[in-house]
Amino acid sequence: MSCFRGRVGEMLAVAVVALAGLLAPAAADAPVAAVEVSARPIAQFRIGSAERNFGPFEFVGGLEMTSPAGDFGALSSFRFIEPGAAFIGVADTGFWFFGSVERDAEGRPSGLSGFRMQQMVDKSGNAIDRKWEVDAEGLDVRDGIATVGFERNHRIAQYRIEPEGMGPAFKEVPFLVPARELRQNKGFETVTRAHPYGQHEGGLVIVSERSIDKKGNVFAAIIEGPNKGVFTVRREGDVDITDGAFLPDGDLLLLERRFTMADGVAMRLRRIYGESISKGEVADGPVLMSADMGYQIDNMEAMDVWQRADGALMVSLMSDDNHSMLQRNLYLEFRLHED
Repeated sequence: MSCFRGRVGEMLAVAVVALAGLLAPAAADAPVAAVEVSARPIAQFRIGSAERNFGPFEFVGGLEMTSPAGDFGALSSFRFIEPGAAFIGVADTGFWFFGSVERDAEGRPSGLSGFRMQQMVDKSGNAIDRKWEVDAEGLDVRDGIATVGFERNHRIAQYRIEPEGMGPAFKEVPFLVPARELRQNKGFETVTRAHPYGQHEGGLVIVSERSIDKKGNVFAAIIEGPNKGVFTVRREGDVDITDGAFLPDGDLLLLERRFTMADGVAMRLRRIYGESISKGEVADGPVLMSADMGYQIDNMEAMDVWQRADGALMVSLMSDDNHSMLQRNLYLEFRLHED
């Protein structure tokens, strides 16, 4: 699901490189194509302020990304293959994207390298250009397998990450939530794995954007592991869930987004207690950070949690520009202080 706007900035850094060694060209009908991307570093999260701490989050840096390529944008979800460096993602226009975050001497994001895109393909290997079939919104990656959540044509599909490029899905995982409860454009935005040593033993957990039950709570499900079943997430305020990832302690960090014509776009990060994620229960937890148009945000759709080499717990966000001239593709990076 997509939303609103952004601002125009000068381009201070340009990163255009081939994705060396990660993906080679695929079949001629859906090639992996190098994409020219310019990245302007973002030094301040709150506009006009040098403040760096926002609740438990410390702003590290960010990028505003632009490209002359028509397919660039609509970035819906991503996961790092190498912590804080190489990543894979999905766009809700039916594309895979790949690249790597470059860093300056202080470790702050300074640009992108090796950005590539590939159109998703059907069982015959033919590129799919019907958006309702490939409205990819959520992504998890483990052991060379990419698990993708789609809305409109609701499904959870798995793909092998192959050197020659992404092929068709090899498996669909039952999503357990009754199909009649899924809103057409409010389906599964979060696809992530539970803590490997927790009650769900690393099983896949999915959360919808705004498919709600009679009490107004958001449908979700544990679709793998010993405790499979449907649960809900308490919906607080007029916000939609756009991505999520589990923290090392077993809690689920959710990225949420709100848009109104009067106030524009806003985002927040919310911690869902791991013990509340259980079949038949209503999962809940506190908001850790909120930001509105006074901050460097846009239509924030994608998130990953990773650990830096020094042990710091990191949270990275991306935005979806909806291919609109009024919006921006952003990459934002924070350190989460657990104390």
